[in-house]
Amino acid sequence: MNNVLEIFKEITSVPRCSGTYQPFIDYVKSFALKYNYECLTDNYNNILCRKKDSKANLCLQNHYDIVCLVDNCVPKIVEEDGFLKSENSTLGADNGIGCSYMLSLMSQNYDCEFLFTSDEEIGLIGANNLELELNAQFMLNIDSEEEGEICIGCAGGIDIFAKNNKKSILKNDENYELYEIEISKLPGGHSGINIHLNTPNAIKLIAQMIKENDGLLLDINGGERINSIPVNVKAIVAFKSYPKNISHENLCITRIDTKTEHMNIWTSDIVDFIYTFSNGVRGYDKDLGVVLSSINLAKISTDLDSISIELSARSMSNEGLDSIKKESIALLEHFNFIVETNGKYPAWKPDVNEFTNNILEIYKKYNKSASLEAIHAGLECAIFKQKFPKMKIASIGPNIFDPHSNREKVEIKSVERLSEIVKEIVDSLKKENK
Repeated sequence: MNNVLEIFKEITSVPRCSGTYQPFIDYVKSFALKYNYECLTDNYNNILCRKKDSKANLCLQNHYDIVCLVDNCVPKIVEEDGFLKSENSTLGADNGIGCSYMLSLMSQNYDCEFLFTSDEEIGLIGANNLELELNAQFMLNIDSEEEGEICIGCAGGIDIFAKNNKKSILKNDENYELYEIEISKLPGGHSGINIHLNTPNAIKLIAQMIKENDGLLLDINGGERINSIPVNVKAIVAFKSYPKNISHENLCITRIDTKTEHMNIWTSDIVDFIYTFSNGVRGYDKDLGVVLSSINLAKISTDLDSISIELSARSMSNEGLDSIKKESIALLEHFNFIVETNGKYPAWKPDVNEFTNNILEIYKKYNKSASLEAIHAGLECAIFKQKFPKMKIASIGPNIFDPHSNREKVEIKSVERLSEIVKEIVDSLKKENK
């Protein structure tokens, strides 16, 4: 499988931001035709490739969409110090690398089911709505991001959307002055995998600064994606005097040289909610070394009639997920928000079986410290386990650092090592099927 990196570089030039489908569908259809696979799609832009007379007992599965912090971004790959990176954007190794392993196996004429799912990064939409039939007994997902970890369980999640439309016109009798406040270039990161790192949240920081300087909010927009820790936020705020309590070194304040007799301000409930909201890890198992539950305040935006907030909650159990959802809704409603939820996906209870043990045995030939693990992030595996209860599923992957951020990078040697592991796993099941 020496062509995985070459294929990755090739598909990186194909637009694959979440919500963009046809360029990659066309690419895969052409690739499948070249290697004599049939290529099926459904109404949710999922793609399934297999031989016409397939007897496959293994399905390889990955999502093809990538997080784009700027709309319509096509990453430009840079090779540096043994890593592939991108110029000022996410790389899309999550999960272009997984797709590349599959395409490499197709180029070698393997009889497997190859499932490319859509819109994983914005709510696992493709997996949730899959209309294509799978016949395989086993599924290998290649969407994990740490070499040596064989994932056999993951957190469930739900997205929470809140709106507040309460604003008023205030006569400026107290000589408030207007300021533009901006926080930018924070580290960011994945709101599941990186949530325990206490990465600064741009929205929380700007609310802290407004609250502790008795500011009045006129406009605010920030955050990049619902599954990312927010990097940038900008607000227009009124203060009686130049702010003194600066919450972060990356915060920039610019006075707006405009006098106003009246100000259209939003209710203080908005800043009060953000200021008091407990963002980040809500539960942690020290013995297992895993986050049990978390929530991330991901995005905020202003339109003509309301301010909208988006949050992403996760838990390693469905009961825990239900609890954090109810608590968050109650708190938001207390601050006069109208709340909806969407994008729910289940937790995947860890399952040790003959398939996972076979993968572990093969993996240990290459990495003696390989182990079965569960992660605090959503994987499509949880949905497929729910849809196909008898299917045995595991997830592996090479070393990918800082996904969903401009610092995303993938280790070249790790990709190459995993190529050998993936090939041996597939070969072992091919022999078993004879």
